[in-house]
Amino acid sequence: MASGPKLMRTVALGVLCSAVLLLAGGASAAGNFYQDVDITWGDGRGKILDGGQLLTLSMDRSSGSGFQSKNQYLYGRFDMQLKLVPGDSAGTVTTFYLSSQGSQHDEIDFEFLGNASGEPYTVHTNVYSQGKGGREQQFRMWFDPTKDFHTYSVVWNPSHIVFYVDGTPIRDFRNLAASAAGVPFPTSQPMRVYASVWDAEEWATQGGRVRTDWSKAPFVASYRGLAAAGCAGSDAAACARAGGAWMFQELDAAGQEELRRARASYMIYDYCTDKYRFRQGPPPECAAAK
Repeated sequence: MASGPKLMRTVALGVLCSAVLLLAGGASAAGNFYQDVDITWGDGRGKILDGGQLLTLSMDRSSGSGFQSKNQYLYGRFDMQLKLVPGDSAGTVTTFYLSSQGSQHDEIDFEFLGNASGEPYTVHTNVYSQGKGGREQQFRMWFDPTKDFHTYSVVWNPSHIVFYVDGTPIRDFRNLAASAAGVPFPTSQPMRVYASVWDAEEWATQGGRVRTDWSKAPFVASYRGLAAAGCAGSDAAACARAGGAWMFQELDAAGQEELRRARASYMIYDYCTDKYRFRQGPPPECAAAK
């Protein structure tokens, strides 16, 4: 498709996405990868370039690679510009996500599932709370994500987790813990920002039916413009007092309509409508979120 949903909240989102973000609790702004992240695996396959303004992750038959933020955050807004693996990237997964540690961890995922040449990427989102995930929603993008950098964002606050692509909301996961649904929501575990390129040949492309062509390796994804505006502490009350605009951000009526249109046009999978997985009915948050 030639163009995506029109941005209806340009001014507000432009302020929030600015490279100069107000921070709480010593969190890190958009700046320099040397200062902001550690490359944690890949044996040299992750590289920081251009004086810290660009980071590339690559994968070959031996290994992928990844990095994590030096800081951890309880709530915040997290923006990353990505240019995905071009050409035949079948079997690869490129990620940008937040996660805590342990068997009861919380996690907020953007995963980009590789594709054979000429096919669109699948953007896979998921939310884990207290070790429980299984809340997948998937989308096709309205542009070629390998041709240029695009901005993928997460706003996480006590009431909402909102996923954005180039400022367009595609998913709003609401905190229903206090409702009759009683669904756990990430509220107490600080998370780091993570990114990786890794081998998911067994399932990533058409359920594993399309295998990785290793003659095309190395597979390289590029990252820039990491902006993390969040609370670096673990005290939720203190974070609420010190938080920026993201602490209370939610979609207004225009944003809700933009979300509805984006989902109608680009969503290809919603766990809430998967009758094969949930034969006894969808999870409780699905009805409560309507």
